[in-house]
Amino acid sequence: MDSGRRVQSTKIREIRAIAALRVDRWFYFPTADIYARPEEFGLNYQSVTFDSADQQLHGWFFPARGPAVGTVVHAHGNAGNVSAHFPYIAWMPASGWNVLCFDYRGYGRSGGRPSRRGTVEDTLAAIRYARSRPDVNPERIVLFGQSLGGAVALVAASERRGVRALAVEGAFATYRQAAQYVCAQSWALALTAGTLSRLLISAGCEPIDHVAHLAPTPVFFIAGKDDSICDYRQTLELHAAAAEPKRLWVIEGGRHAGAMLETDGEGPRRLDEFFRQALDG
Repeated sequence: MDSGRRVQSTKIREIRAIAALRVDRWFYFPTADIYARPEEFGLNYQSVTFDSADQQLHGWFFPARGPAVGTVVHAHGNAGNVSAHFPYIAWMPASGWNVLCFDYRGYGRSGGRPSRRGTVEDTLAAIRYARSRPDVNPERIVLFGQSLGGAVALVAASERRGVRALAVEGAFATYRQAAQYVCAQSWALALTAGTLSRLLISAGCEPIDHVAHLAPTPVFFIAGKDDSICDYRQTLELHAAAAEPKRLWVIEGGRHAGAMLETDGEGPRRLDEFFRQALDG
């Protein structure tokens, strides 16, 4: 009897795991569309490919104008692909930064399908690729993640000590919390948002479980109070769990991932200052 129950329990767990993997795919919104081109921003760039654990990834490398202060690896947000997200960092080359923007598996021209662990592996691969370039100082690499990219970057940076500093904007503490917050914005799903997120979204690679292990890497947390995609209170939760050195900027009236484009230059100034201090100070 006990043996039969154990077998049944194991089968139920396996079914739930398979279902979670299938539903988790709905968490991601990759496309292969072209939303903008670097030429439209007057940017020089190289189209690059590099290998992740089991996929080939595609990205764009933007060289700094003049001597490079350092290199920023940019982990972008959920929807679209690199062509939709590089405008957030288009100011960086003129400020002296090399920038590597890349697509996770299943996004843009990168192979495979998106997965929770896969996005972390892809971010680690991007860091390794940046370190391998002859035009990059491997001791002066920083990581900037936005939205989903912020959540992924927190986990990746806790596993890789080659990053000198990390900044995250609009990141979430757990995947279930992120799904619940988005569902709650819909009148049709608001009452069942918590239940749906628990049933349909699996656990694993949660930023809140890794953030305490980032020290002594400096971390800059950025959030907008009017973010309708990622609850800014999740950023407060992440900041509270992180060890020093850490920095927090909550933007009154700030929208999702708006710090770099909607703050009259305050976002780029603060981020540039944070990364420079982390590298030099």
